[in-house]
Amino acid sequence: MTLLIHNFLRYLIEVLPALLIGFVISGIINQFIPQNLVEKYLSGKGIKPILYLTFLGAILPVCCCGALPLAVTMHKKGVKLGPILAFLVAAPATSITALLVTYRVLGLETTVFLFCSVIILGAVIGLIGNLIKYKPQENTEPDICPECKQDEANCNCHKGTKNTIKSILKYSFIEMPKEIGLMTVIGLLIAAIVTTITPIGDFIKSFLNGGVSYLFALIFGVTTNFCATSIPPVVDALVRQGMNIGAGMTLLLISPITSYSMILVLGKKFGVKIVATYLTVISITCVFMGYFFYLLH
Repeated sequence: MTLLIHNFLRYLIEVLPALLIGFVISGIINQFIPQNLVEKYLSGKGIKPILYLTFLGAILPVCCCGALPLAVTMHKKGVKLGPILAFLVAAPATSITALLVTYRVLGLETTVFLFCSVIILGAVIGLIGNLIKYKPQENTEPDICPECKQDEANCNCHKGTKNTIKSILKYSFIEMPKEIGLMTVIGLLIAAIVTTITPIGDFIKSFLNGGVSYLFALIFGVTTNFCATSIPPVVDALVRQGMNIGAGMTLLLISPITSYSMILVLGKKFGVKIVATYLTVISITCVFMGYFFYLLH
């Protein structure tokens, strides 16, 4: 029980800074990004909104926990499912910090291939997401201002520096935690339980050869909560022990984008069909990119 609490607190401490950053950026987006800007650049169904949000996600310094509130906010602003899924792939998959760590640990070639793979993965899941017909799980009506009872986008209650800051903080630390806070905590708890009760050390040493290593990379990647910054040293250690280098790339890609928190929130916001499609597409694409990386060697 002590180890379980320790692992939970370790995960919590690890994701809390990114989560807080995500909440604050969400509040700023909600307050300052005008609806017509979203409609002009991000709300369409073509490739451009997908690429915009894929590149944005790839450079933002947030992991999956930080990306979730941003994605929820953008969805409320009218961004379609495809670009949202692309963002949820790219944001946790890499960042400036993660790319620097990857370069330091795994070298330039792996870093460049990783970044290009993330862009491809975001585009693929985004285009498929745009083809899916789904019914939103929650009411998407405009938020109503509690002071004037009008649509918050049109009310005048938040004008002025003091009211603007108050509105940002309210959205960031009251509305967003209420929206996804419980699901995030549950996700972290599941991650801590898996880490505590799964003796993976000997298993890793025994199943790292040939084609089975890709299956291992998928299972290990999906059942662990490594972020894009912490996974490169793990992949480096596994490859040095004899793991297929293509499977290493598969693990490098899939682990940060399949956290329990993300899956639970996706299920809550968009439904089981979207979760199943998301996991299937990224699993196939990550294995393909990993095998292609192996062929290059």
